[in-house]
Amino acid sequence: MKTLNTLTAAAFIALGTQSQAAPQSHAGHDHTTPEGMAQHMEMSRNETMRQDMADGEVRKVDKSAGKITIKHGPLPNIGMGAMTMVFRPQDPALLDQLKAGDRIRFRAESINGALTITEVKQAP
Repeated sequence: MKTLNTLTAAAFIALGTQSQAAPQSHAGHDHTTPEGMAQHMEMSRNETMRQDMADGEVRKVDKSAGKITIKHGPLPNIGMGAMTMVFRPQDPALLDQLKAGDRIRFRAESINGALTITEVKQAP
């Protein structure tokens, strides 16, 4: 037990020395303050969201059924490969905003068992 406590203390000392030696991150914000940590976490979350967006082409918008058919690339956040499939929009306004032929970047999630579009951007 004494060895474990010694190792634990050594690890904390090493971590403390490391963080004091380099308090500024590569991104130019300070990780040693709560504000800096929050900024870093938000930047990481935004980058993950961008990576989880897929390229797609709207094939059909069925307003009466509340569904959008999209031919898309891989959806890594839900483990799906490229295919054509039907999604429900989280925001029903998408049914009026999108039309067949639109090229988009989008994020989909499984919400209550339904594949749901949670974010959409027009692709260039």
